[in-house]
Amino acid sequence: MQYKGCRTLTSPWGNEDTQQLIDILAKYKVKATFFVVGEWVDKYPESVKALHDAGHEIMNHSDDHAYFTKLSADQIKAQLDSCNGKIEAITGVRPDLFRPPYGDYNDSVVSTVRNCGMYTIQWNIDSLDWKDLEAPAITERVLKRIEPGSIILFHNAAKNTPAALPSVIEGLIQQGYTMVPVSQLILRDNYTMDHTGRQIPGQS
Repeated sequence: MQYKGCRTLTSPWGNEDTQQLIDILAKYKVKATFFVVGEWVDKYPESVKALHDAGHEIMNHSDDHAYFTKLSADQIKAQLDSCNGKIEAITGVRPDLFRPPYGDYNDSVVSTVRNCGMYTIQWNIDSLDWKDLEAPAITERVLKRIEPGSIILFHNAAKNTPAALPSVIEGLIQQGYTMVPVSQLILRDNYTMDHTGRQIPGQS
């Protein structure tokens, strides 16, 4: 069974706990995918480098956290290109995964992103850390909803994420899950999407 580690959105948030999250993930030897906003990269390039140097994936979460369903195809492309360029300048790696701000997407967004050579990523478990739930509530919420292939949404700079993360990771390990970055979880070829946005393997 596989579950993608800590899908952490940095987007419009600060970076006060970024190193703490890196340290927690390192303790458990977990590699995660961090979806970052271009404006966050501008503010905290040292954090982007620290995440990359620690072995985590740095992927695209737009350039300024816009609602993508309100943008034209050209505007979407410009957002993706700008954020990708900022990340690549620091990490040397150009992102190919995109997480829409606010989870806001439609068929046009997905097809435009795909035409840019990127994959649109969502989640199926929201930790609700952004609502400042207490750490035990976050842990219980995640562990009750986990299933093979789950992608879990966390945020850095959320109040109780550092406190909840160790118990979430330990609970997943106890259940037999392996935590991997999103790039190791998704199908890239020979798949279809169901009405919930899940990938369904095609016939070989």
